[in-house]
Amino acid sequence: MKFAVLKFPGSNCDRDMYNAAIKSGVEAEYVDYRNTTLDGYDGVLIPGGFSFGDYLRSGAMASVAPITDAVKQLAKAGKPVLGVCNGFQILTEIGLLPGALLHNDSHLFVSRNESLQVVNNQTAFTNLYSENENEVFPVAHGEGHYYCTPEMYQTLEQNNQIILKYVDNPNGSFNDIAGIVNKQGNVCGMMPHPERAIEAILGTDSGVKLFQAMVNSWREQNV
Repeated sequence: MKFAVLKFPGSNCDRDMYNAAIKSGVEAEYVDYRNTTLDGYDGVLIPGGFSFGDYLRSGAMASVAPITDAVKQLAKAGKPVLGVCNGFQILTEIGLLPGALLHNDSHLFVSRNESLQVVNNQTAFTNLYSENENEVFPVAHGEGHYYCTPEMYQTLEQNNQIILKYVDNPNGSFNDIAGIVNKQGNVCGMMPHPERAIEAILGTDSGVKLFQAMVNSWREQNV
């Protein structure tokens, strides 16, 4: 299995994503935002950072980059797509995930470890966690308030698309939502950083199981 790790001007978590993929026992390569194809890749990781300086709004400029059509094609093919922080913002901007990310209610940049509850452990990204298990991932964002309409939320609930919730909401996200998947379950977006939670010596290794789950799920379907 080989992951593409996208790089935009302003990405700053691409190396963390790359290392998390390698730690999961798969290949990974950096892919420039100007590329127009993801042929040869089995999944794509969209890292955090400040793509294009968050000009206009977070993820807006990246959403029209040449690589995004290839991301949509890969997702349509059922391959795994993980977007974290700015990557989550990009996934909502290109329509692969519903909702939007707004400024934190505090209007402050929040950077700290947060406790998260795994509210759905039946996805390709969470199936190695226990239901309602609490895990710790770092957060680092200024626009992490997940917004959706009541109708959108009802759809997310009905389709079991909400996978993570904050125990102590740091940004005002609707109903404490920290991470979601698409209806098909192969596209995942979250504001917390699992790729920064892979070494216990750094404070938490709660993210290891998320990457392992993603890899194992792909192998079960393709090997």
